[in-house]
Amino acid sequence: MEAHRIAEALRREARALGAVAAGIAPADPVPEAALYPAWLRWGFGAGMGYLAQPEAVARRRSPRDAWPLARSVLVTAWPYLAPGRAPDDALGAGVARYAESDDYHDWVAARLAALAERVRAWVPGVHTRIYVDTGPLLERALARRAGLGWIGRNTLLLVPEVGSYVVLGVLLLSIELPPDAPYERDGCATCTQCLEACPTGALLGRDASGAPWLDARRCIAYWTIEHRGPLPRPIRPLLGTWIFGCDICQRVCPPNRKARRMPTLPPDVVPQPLHGAELTALLALTEEAFRARFRRTPIWRARRRGLLRNVAVALGNLGDPAAVPALARALWDAEPLVRGHAAWALGRIRTAGARQALAGRREVEPDGWVRQELDLALAEFDRSDPVAASLA
Repeated sequence: MEAHRIAEALRREARALGAVAAGIAPADPVPEAALYPAWLRWGFGAGMGYLAQPEAVARRRSPRDAWPLARSVLVTAWPYLAPGRAPDDALGAGVARYAESDDYHDWVAARLAALAERVRAWVPGVHTRIYVDTGPLLERALARRAGLGWIGRNTLLLVPEVGSYVVLGVLLLSIELPPDAPYERDGCATCTQCLEACPTGALLGRDASGAPWLDARRCIAYWTIEHRGPLPRPIRPLLGTWIFGCDICQRVCPPNRKARRMPTLPPDVVPQPLHGAELTALLALTEEAFRARFRRTPIWRARRRGLLRNVAVALGNLGDPAAVPALARALWDAEPLVRGHAAWALGRIRTAGARQALAGRREVEPDGWVRQELDLALAEFDRSDPVAASLA
């Protein structure tokens, strides 16, 4: 097949498999890669040290640096909203929409593998490589170069008439294909709703070149997914009820609310919605129950201890006394990470039952960090009751 026919067939086949957009980019150096070292130097990568490894930085310069055989890049965008869900629905348990189904790493990679197989049938001897957030590529920059859409102030790719509720998959090819024209228009124009809505100020706006910036040290998604240890105390109140990721910047985005083609999951991908899920029920998950429910979803990345840490913080932010029994039980969890954040939540709720639970656990707690959290939580009661504090 001629190169232009292969490119057209790949775009067509990707859409037939469920992609809402597909395009070809060259494997040349990516101009946006010049900003990446500065982003790391300013500390915006937070605790994600793997992003700053010299080899990872170097390989992000171009697809050819990531894989020397690369000559062309097929970039695809795949929808992930569960059918019947409006893009701005609120959730009882705050979970990013992409996590409410089978893990996109698996089903997007399977579709790209099918495309790679078809290319090999058309061009014997061609080599391919698949990336679905699994390697050092600047996927959103490549998507813009492939004509899929623009990168918004929320740093996400926005596909015209579709919006940003998409995940990206990349197929590197060892053959030269004619590239699509880059997407040059800035569909955000003067809109700053995402910046204004971000509760932690993680979105920093655009620089002089027009590139959007995000500080992961302030990002809810970073703290609830990537960060593995105790959450800093000043961060906890800012998380609200988000327990895995965050969609606030997408919910307020006009292109999402006015999308002509609302993207939904392919029919063979299983939705696993957490809409309306009770936080106290999630806090009671055993390791086996967590595995059974979330092993095939992106939430698996947080592991049980990370998810329950986040759930405890969400309950503390809600401040509902009805959560005290569940949080009191969590004080006896096998994971110190869960116990310490349950203590913080009980200190926020401040009922007599919460104080009793904290005092009881303090007598036997073996972990030093958890004991500190218990002491700080108990001190909250003294601050709220100065008479009791004077008698202590």
